[in-house]
Amino acid sequence: MRHSLKWRLVIVFILLTLAMTGVFLVGMKKMVTAGWQAYAKPLVGDYIDKLALEIGTPPSVDKAKAIVARLPVTLKIDGPQVQYNSHPALHRPWSDYDGDPRYGPESWGLVRTTDDGHRITFGLVGPLHSERPRVFGWITLAALLGLTLAAYAYVRRMLRPLQHIGEGVARFGAGDFSQPIAQARRDELGDLAERVNTMAKSLQGMLDAKRALLLAISHELRSPLTRARVNAELVGEGEHRDALLRDLSEMRDLISDLLESERLATGHRALQTEAVDLAALAREVVATQFATAALALELDASMEPVRADPMRVKLLLRNLIDNALRHSAGAARAPIVSLRREDDGRVALGVRDFGPGVSDEQLQRLSEPFYRADSARARATGGVGLGLYLCRLIAQAHGGELRLRHAEPGLEATALLGD
Repeated sequence: MRHSLKWRLVIVFILLTLAMTGVFLVGMKKMVTAGWQAYAKPLVGDYIDKLALEIGTPPSVDKAKAIVARLPVTLKIDGPQVQYNSHPALHRPWSDYDGDPRYGPESWGLVRTTDDGHRITFGLVGPLHSERPRVFGWITLAALLGLTLAAYAYVRRMLRPLQHIGEGVARFGAGDFSQPIAQARRDELGDLAERVNTMAKSLQGMLDAKRALLLAISHELRSPLTRARVNAELVGEGEHRDALLRDLSEMRDLISDLLESERLATGHRALQTEAVDLAALAREVVATQFATAALALELDASMEPVRADPMRVKLLLRNLIDNALRHSAGAARAPIVSLRREDDGRVALGVRDFGPGVSDEQLQRLSEPFYRADSARARATGGVGLGLYLCRLIAQAHGGELRLRHAEPGLEATALLGD
């Protein structure tokens, strides 16, 4: 209820209606009490005097019955000689009013006392049919419900563009600028949708310019980097040569990862999918790129092939294994490469290490580009902070996500791929 703006507006309308109804009824009651009673009471009193004279002294029960039969009134006679009540169920005892002259029959001058000590009290019979108030009550309730539903339908129709705006903002936040927000209205919400579309076009232009600049710089750096590596090979063997070649390799990997991340920014369109046996692919990556590394395999060989981009999945798995090996030096157990089917049908391809792990704050940022939990350690062990970021992009391009969690000890990184 707190989240729904439509229902909150409907409740405001209902409360406003009830408040206005209450103020109107109280105001009308005060107006009638203060104004119309001054005109009505003398007329009612004169007519009651005539009815009392018609009943006579001492009061005649027959004449009282004749008046009750002729007029929609109640009549009660209390006295030493005559006791009569035309409607026992409708007359309230005089003690109920506690002698307050503002209430009861005397407030309207409906009581007369004869010379011989009889008290004659007149009143109105009330509704002629007892079911009418109940019917009117149900009709009123149905009308209120109908008005409430009509108000809700109108408010929902009025605020419908907010749903389209929310969906559009979610698409823009995910990097999809292909479909602008539909502008079906020419009101303030329509103006808001137009402004959001304008903002999205501006953001798309800035992102495209940044991407184009990054790709151009990366491509231009490849040629001089290759020449620098060739020249470094000519340097005499030694510590400086090894350090230079290591730095050049790191720069090459950085450029390759930057280019790949920009290609994956387009999501699923960057993939070249086919039916892939992920268990066989994982064994191939371990055998060809990590033949000398200590790794444990827990692969579900019975899993059917899934639609995926084999080159991107190899890159994902290589980065996950490389990250696990880099941060599990000296651990008691070797990292575990796992492949399983989740309960929701997605494929889980992950690697768990048994290293020291990271803090909760660092865990939330591990998949950010260029983020390294321990900068000094990362420079010593290699890596530029793009490995897990690329893994996240590859998982998202396959309709999934990258999940990082504490494994106690160590860290588990799992790519959930949509099948």
